[in-house]
Amino acid sequence: MKITGLKTFIVGNPPPRRGGRYFIFLKLVTDNGIEGVGEVYTASFAPDVVVAMIEDVFQRNVEGNDPFHIETFWRRAYTRGYSGRPDISLMGVMSGIEMAMWDICGKAVDKPVYDLLGGCVHERLRSYTYLYADADIDAYAYTDPSNDVYNNADVAAERALHYVNQGFTAVKFDPAGPYTAFDPHMPSLERMDISERFCRKIREAVGNRADLLFGTHGQFTTSGAIRMARRLEPFDPLWFEEPCPPEMPEEMAKIARSTKVPIATGERLTTKYEFARVLELGAASILQMALGRVGGLLEAKKIAGMAEAHYAQIAPHLYCGPIEGAANVQISACSPNFLILESIEQWGGFHSDILVKPMQFEDGFVIPPKEPGLGVELNEEVALANPYATDDGLHIAPSENHAAWND
Repeated sequence: MKITGLKTFIVGNPPPRRGGRYFIFLKLVTDNGIEGVGEVYTASFAPDVVVAMIEDVFQRNVEGNDPFHIETFWRRAYTRGYSGRPDISLMGVMSGIEMAMWDICGKAVDKPVYDLLGGCVHERLRSYTYLYADADIDAYAYTDPSNDVYNNADVAAERALHYVNQGFTAVKFDPAGPYTAFDPHMPSLERMDISERFCRKIREAVGNRADLLFGTHGQFTTSGAIRMARRLEPFDPLWFEEPCPPEMPEEMAKIARSTKVPIATGERLTTKYEFARVLELGAASILQMALGRVGGLLEAKKIAGMAEAHYAQIAPHLYCGPIEGAANVQISACSPNFLILESIEQWGGFHSDILVKPMQFEDGFVIPPKEPGLGVELNEEVALANPYATDDGLHIAPSENHAAWND
């Protein structure tokens, strides 16, 4: 069996656009007609540029090769052009291609990918969601203060209880203020007050029915994150996410040593090499690899194994489309040290429409599919009916104005 064809899809994510402005999907086709689907999570360039990258890697490192030779593909692509180091855009491209190769392999032997990576050890996957407004408000055009789940603690507490009543046993929220091109910065007293208020209100609303996941995006200095963590400790959150930028895990380790709140990180990290530094330094005990960026399923499995040896857990990150989400499900199902899986609500709306068959969600848990491969199929008709205008902005981007710290 050889890989002979490639299809790519830049899909606009319609309002409320939860999971990003667009999704980049691909399909690999073999000479015996098996198709494998993947998703690329690369936000540093416009999506049409990313498609050109996908095509280049396909032509040089994939076309004509056996889809089972995943290690060989990975090493050749990783070192192409005398690189041989973590490159977040190349790793996104490699991740989407690699998961499509696994999808083909699973279909070829009629097994889910998790059965090819050690077998299913979790038949139900505990899940969490970010807090979203109770209306289909565009995530990139928030204008209604009365429905502002990001800045109004009372609204956030109401939404947290709403999700807990759906069966979620954890909710994530991010009241700590904007992240910008000029980070890291010291949090203001106002933002620390708001963050503490969010934790208090949400804890009062959900009691001990759900864990609190305090999300940030690496916007704080080391000392600023330590100050913020002290405000959070009385509410016993399950984690403090990416408290400082990802370049220096040595600094994140200082935060981890200074607080009782577990540190989670990893959505902007790629490869076993970057995660190894996090583990060796004790910078985090919860690893949040994003399968469409980290290097693919096999790389994620290696990272999960390293984490297991350090008594650390994995909680795959999702701010992307449901194909990456499906890969997250596969790695979670076969990893003994799985903690919790990020969902975007109950995988409904467009995240359901873009799949031939939606993910199975029951009372706060995702049920790993028994279908072969990744267990999902892209609805090409829906994908083609929702093109993205590539001049409408990147998938997600920080503010370019440091004055946003005071917003």
